[in-house]
Amino acid sequence: MQTHFTPAQLADPAMATAESIIRKCVHCGFCTATCPTYVLLGDELDSPRGRIYLMKEMLETEAKPNAEVVKHIDRCLSCLACMTTCPSGVNYMHLVDHARAYVQENYRRPLADRLTRALLAAVLPHPARFRLAISLARLARPVAPLLARVPALRPLAAMLALAPARAGRALPAPPAPAAPVGRIALLGGCAEPVLRPEIRAATIRLLGRMGHEVIAAPGEACCGALVHHLGREADGLAAARRNVDAWTAEIEGKGLAAIVVTASGCGTTIKDYGNMLRTDPAYAARAARVSALARDISELVEGLGLPPVTRPGGMTVAYQSACSLQHGQKVTSAPQALLTAAGFTVRQPAEAHLCCGSAGTYNILQPAIAAQLGDRKVANIERLKPDVIATGNIGCATQIAARTGVPVVHTVELLDWATGGPAPKALAQHQPFSA
Repeated sequence: MQTHFTPAQLADPAMATAESIIRKCVHCGFCTATCPTYVLLGDELDSPRGRIYLMKEMLETEAKPNAEVVKHIDRCLSCLACMTTCPSGVNYMHLVDHARAYVQENYRRPLADRLTRALLAAVLPHPARFRLAISLARLARPVAPLLARVPALRPLAAMLALAPARAGRALPAPPAPAAPVGRIALLGGCAEPVLRPEIRAATIRLLGRMGHEVIAAPGEACCGALVHHLGREADGLAAARRNVDAWTAEIEGKGLAAIVVTASGCGTTIKDYGNMLRTDPAYAARAARVSALARDISELVEGLGLPPVTRPGGMTVAYQSACSLQHGQKVTSAPQALLTAAGFTVRQPAEAHLCCGSAGTYNILQPAIAAQLGDRKVANIERLKPDVIATGNIGCATQIAARTGVPVVHTVELLDWATGGPAPKALAQHQPFSA
């Protein structure tokens, strides 16, 4: 795609990166077939190719974004299916992240939208605040239908609808192996430990069974993905720097074999720290080292080898491949291969490449589109008639569980169970699988 950026504009590293990405687009349109919003809405401006045109015009002219441009950029899920499909190697992720930061700096959103986004940024990355918000949401849930009738308040209604009845209880950490063969840092995260603390417990048990000590790095906190994708660039970079500092201390202290992540949306961002901090001389090299050590839990277990399976198989598992895992991290075969090795019959639904509609805060900020995608995903999954649904991201688990009676668990919970751990909490009430 031809561009007309000025030399002065290209002196800005972020703008130069955006320009190089735009130039790679050859208008082929392959991305339209795998873009969830284009598949649903059929609007060229809601396809990656259409959004690239809008972003190119906005950035080249350094124009103040208007409501129409912002609408189409906001509708992007950042599912990155377009990057898997693109034959030209267009790094759409970095382009849309830059465009969102530009919008955040140059567009004044309506008051309700500003307040909603500020609330999300202030609450979700902080587990203690998130737990309190869940308690308050339980009291406010009866008014959700009334809020849904007011367009400006629909994100609040979506928030209330998605909030669980109560936050999960923190679980005691299993004891470390007596003579560990390696030392692994486990990202604590923000939403996952509040919603599903059993995922962390299963991960520590499984890695302990494999002989590894699992630690939490002091000072580590939210990965920054949530604020980063809201266009709050300074907040996202601050989160990245904080975690790079925390993990670097562990790397340079007793050493780390890996930084393991159980929420694939976080994993995609952590693996991008090297790019996010590439122009910061104090952090560039350390951030690249952290990114190189980051592993999704399925990647790590596949590389180290699954412990012996101790329980009989027979369950049919519908595997929902999170977009951030299959498109963002290109981890496609490991989860299914591990589940198969653990004795499960694994099936993948039709349209497995399409997003479930969770996409971080998308199901709150764009509830109508997210609901259509969630219903479509669950319909495809339920056609498989599975005993259980497995996924590698807390957002997907929350979005899907709200729409089906089939138990939804994290992949690592099934691997832990198959190799000697307890039955996943979501299966505990489903006979005959609770044993």
